[in-house]
Amino acid sequence: MIRVLLADDQSLVRAGFRALLDAQPDIEVTGEAADGEEALLRVRELRPDIVLMDIRMPLLDGLVATRRITGDAALSQVKVVMLTTFELDEYVFEAIRSGASGFLVKDTEPEELLRAVRSVVGGDALLSPGVTRRLIAEFAARSKEPAAADALVHLTEREREVMALVGIGLSNDEIARRLVVSPLTAKTHVSRTMVKLGARDRAQLVVLAYESGLVRPGWLG
Repeated sequence: MIRVLLADDQSLVRAGFRALLDAQPDIEVTGEAADGEEALLRVRELRPDIVLMDIRMPLLDGLVATRRITGDAALSQVKVVMLTTFELDEYVFEAIRSGASGFLVKDTEPEELLRAVRSVVGGDALLSPGVTRRLIAEFAARSKEPAAADALVHLTEREREVMALVGIGLSNDEIARRLVVSPLTAKTHVSRTMVKLGARDRAQLVVLAYESGLVRPGWLG
């Protein structure tokens, strides 16, 4: 059972998400929060698998709340997905750097929301499929000059190759086709790369791919 916490200052938004999620046999909403401070309290109390977190909330915004969650070793298993009104919200990029596993627009289709929740908890997706490459392209354009690639020294050549493909937005199935390997093999390479780099999830792997210089802006095809 996937346990979800809803954090949004609009009660109607929370009610809509709860109705959809609770109707699924493998998902349950374990709690709600109307601001960032309450979200932190509920996360520490309930330890959900995933938090759907609004970026803009009173008392403590979703960005700061996310940074505190992802920075707490005791909450390392909690995934955070940001909720935003616009697909390319200016705070989304900072949210990904802060450790969020991805983001969803609030008017996303129900099927896409359910798919995203299941995928993020499974560690097999970065963001909403419809906006992944646009987000990565924008992130690449805003990224700083790459730092030294010391963090990549322990990766094998194949793991670097896989990390670069993750960095340009390819799914495990797409990586498998590109490298002519099985999807399970591709997933294993991604998982091992994340472990070696200490990446919480696929989103952080993308950030590291750009910040290490392994992937550069303009490589999206």
